[in-house]
Amino acid sequence: MDFRILGLDSPLFHTLQHMVDLPDDMEKNNNAPSRTYVRDAKAMAATPADIKEYPNSYAFVVDMPGLKSGDIKVQVEDDNVLLISGERKREEEKEGAKYVRMERRVGKFMRKFVLPENANTDAISAVCQDGVLTVTVEKLPPPEPKKPKTIEVKIA
Repeated sequence: MDFRILGLDSPLFHTLQHMVDLPDDMEKNNNAPSRTYVRDAKAMAATPADIKEYPNSYAFVVDMPGLKSGDIKVQVEDDNVLLISGERKREEEKEGAKYVRMERRVGKFMRKFVLPENANTDAISAVCQDGVLTVTVEKLPPPEPKKPKTIEVKIA
């Protein structure tokens, strides 16, 4: 559908048109996003997070319902990107039981955060309590101000 025909000539509608025009077989189109990219983008959009700044640290708080600590991965990529991920698998159906409704989210959870320059990537801790993951990134101490350098003036 060409939205310009309807008089809707805005960047939002151009993006919608591009999405509608995506080919069915995305693997064969070099310009189309890969399945992995689309899966990761959905995982990131579905994983809400809070970020708090304290005087000496940053705290990243992410809901990880139903995940055990062994199912959660916290990594630092490229020296300044914090990656928090996990996956909740569907529970095995017990004999004689079947789902009538399934609303709880299953699948991959993921968020990436670009850390500030003063983040100490060597001092990161993660604690998961009651389905809430808190990743604490300590701050580096502020650089000491440079003192003025005095140059001795010689008489020639």
